[in-house]
Amino acid sequence: MAVERKRWQREFGDWFHQVIWESGLMDYRYPVKGCGVWLPYGFKLRNNVLNLMRRLLDETGHEETLFPLMITSDMVKKEAIHVKSFEDQLFWVTKAGDRKLDEELALRPTSETAIYPMMQLWIRSHADLPKRVYQVVNTFRYETKATRPLIRVREISTFKEAHTFHATFEEAERQVEEAVRIYSQFFDSLAIPYVVSKRPEWDKFPGALYSIAYDTVLPDGKVLQIGTVHNLAQNFSKAFDITFENAEGLREYVWQTCYGISERVIAALIAVHGDDKGLILPPGVAPIQAVVIPIPYKSKEAAVTEKSREIKKVLEKAGVRVWLDERDKLTPGSKFYEWELKGVPLRIEIGPRDLEFRNLTLVRRDTMEKFQVPEEEAASRVLETFSEIQSSLSRKASEWLRQRIHQAGNPEEAVALFREKQGIVEVGWCSKERCGLTWEEETGLQVLGIAWGETSLNGGVCPICGEKVGRVLRLGKPY
Repeated sequence: MAVERKRWQREFGDWFHQVIWESGLMDYRYPVKGCGVWLPYGFKLRNNVLNLMRRLLDETGHEETLFPLMITSDMVKKEAIHVKSFEDQLFWVTKAGDRKLDEELALRPTSETAIYPMMQLWIRSHADLPKRVYQVVNTFRYETKATRPLIRVREISTFKEAHTFHATFEEAERQVEEAVRIYSQFFDSLAIPYVVSKRPEWDKFPGALYSIAYDTVLPDGKVLQIGTVHNLAQNFSKAFDITFENAEGLREYVWQTCYGISERVIAALIAVHGDDKGLILPPGVAPIQAVVIPIPYKSKEAAVTEKSREIKKVLEKAGVRVWLDERDKLTPGSKFYEWELKGVPLRIEIGPRDLEFRNLTLVRRDTMEKFQVPEEEAASRVLETFSEIQSSLSRKASEWLRQRIHQAGNPEEAVALFREKQGIVEVGWCSKERCGLTWEEETGLQVLGIAWGETSLNGGVCPICGEKVGRVLRLGKPY
């Protein structure tokens, strides 16, 4: 018997817009299309996610910087191949008041053209290498397709980009491997499941030697790219003349990598873990990890309130981000509904019966399981429950993605599988570009890339050309 699809799957688009607004994450009624306002609750979530990434980068020798927003037209022209992909999306500043500018300025679509002229000044010798910098900034692209909150926007408000510079190709390759480890640890911490693929040659980052992408599947069956890692080789260093003096006193061009994420990470966090009640947030990044709700009854109001405040202090001392909901104009049921919508991992109810037995009633947001714990064990049991919630979210999300990856032997089978189950379809590939493009043409799906880390595929022939297949190719419908 088919499992009933819940509303967050059945009507994902409407659910996604509604939950972002009603949970207090963002307001997309801003009068500029494709731009939104981070509300206080959403901004806290955003900061918690970014701080997780900052910690991972800082621990691996990256340094945070901040480069200007505007780039000159001359800077744009320096990397024609890279910028060409953004030509129709560039926002241009042409006037200051009534005066026409001597040189037009563009708002950065990414920051290569802003960062690399400075690196030409800062990198002089091999002693300056390796150099690893990153920044979290706004970038701007005139998105011509239908905009969608957090997923397809004109102002990318949470663009984390890292840029690294090395003396050899081998060092740059090792940096790519480290970036993949960092991103895997980052997404694992958020319990966001993913596949890692090497993008096909015809869909790599403009100017890159090759590109690696992290993709996940959303409830509507479409694929969302949530992170990218690029080996830039010497393509940009030659365009911007970034050289260094090696140990023999000769000048060489540096080798580069870059890698980025955006607010699509938040979109994935919302979509992958949510349900019909609203958000479900991992405890590590939830703005509020636990909410204490007093359940007053007859003459016990004062005692319940006093105990609730006491438990709040105990949890704060243990490092828990806890909120005490003392609003007297709302019923406990109304409070339950609101905090479930906001995805708070744990609800703590304290009523007269809890006082009598010196217990606390805990309710997990992910499973809605309700159970009692001794009052004196409040801190330890809450922290223990956070760990259980994190593990449960990871298992559930991984299983979700696993069930949406399918294997097909030919284009007809791939089309049938996607029509029935959606998600990602994996096929054998002979590594010829023309066969990869034929897969796209005959299925209506897009090649996501080659399974990263997969070196070979045993058996089978390419249904397009008849030659032996050697790699796993992934297909899907991306946002």
